[in-house]
Amino acid sequence: MSTKHFLLATLVCISTISISSGQTASTQATANAQTTQPAYDVMTIKPNVIGNGSTAFSLDTKGDHFIAHHVSLKQIMQYVYDLNEDSIAGVPAQFDDLRFDIEAKIIEPDMDALKKMNSEQRRAMLRPLVTERFQLKTHTESRILLVYELVVVKGGPKCKLADDQTKLGWGDIGLYYNRSDIKLEGRGLPMAHLAKTLADQLHRSVVDKTELTGNYDLTLQWTPDSAPESADDNAPPSIYTAVQEQLGLKLQPAQAPVEVLVVDHAAMPTEN
Repeated sequence: MSTKHFLLATLVCISTISISSGQTASTQATANAQTTQPAYDVMTIKPNVIGNGSTAFSLDTKGDHFIAHHVSLKQIMQYVYDLNEDSIAGVPAQFDDLRFDIEAKIIEPDMDALKKMNSEQRRAMLRPLVTERFQLKTHTESRILLVYELVVVKGGPKCKLADDQTKLGWGDIGLYYNRSDIKLEGRGLPMAHLAKTLADQLHRSVVDKTELTGNYDLTLQWTPDSAPESADDNAPPSIYTAVQEQLGLKLQPAQAPVEVLVVDHAAMPTEN
């Protein structure tokens, strides 16, 4: 998702000086302060040479400290640009086997401003730093790729319309990972958000073709391909079967134009 710094300013109010718009310098400074987003002040990037195979992203509870462990360049780009694996192309082969530990901090965080930020704004805070440190040059282009279409099966959907249909946005979603299965719980979810979440799990774009409007409450539980073999007859099915049996929907293969982020240039990150 490619990749995906962020400064604090001290404002001095001089109420006696006028500016061409008719505002004072004081009111102009106040307006600028209100539109300034929080920004990470420092980012550390270190090669991970330990060989630890686990990959993890974390944002501390205050939101002023980001950590990514054992990630490839493509994975950090997927994270900061919120893209699927197939929507990023052209990462130089020299990065295929390289992994990095990344940490970003805000020195003097404005906690009130951070609390108001959504996930997209937080990802956007990381993009300039990742772009600068890896010397990224990119462009976007449309390509015909293999995708999944999310459609309604015969008999109709099994997910329940949420009681409150007045809420706007993406609703609430939780993913719970166990050793042998994954559980998704959504509340007030539009189908577009479900499609995006499924795409993240399948590493392929999912196009919402359900034509279902409104927000839904739903639960989905499946066994990922990477799970160890189990003799348990009650183990959840694959994600494809689970979507059909538990939600009354279907993931059907198709081809469609997809916006792809293409890497024109990337280099090893600069020294900290």
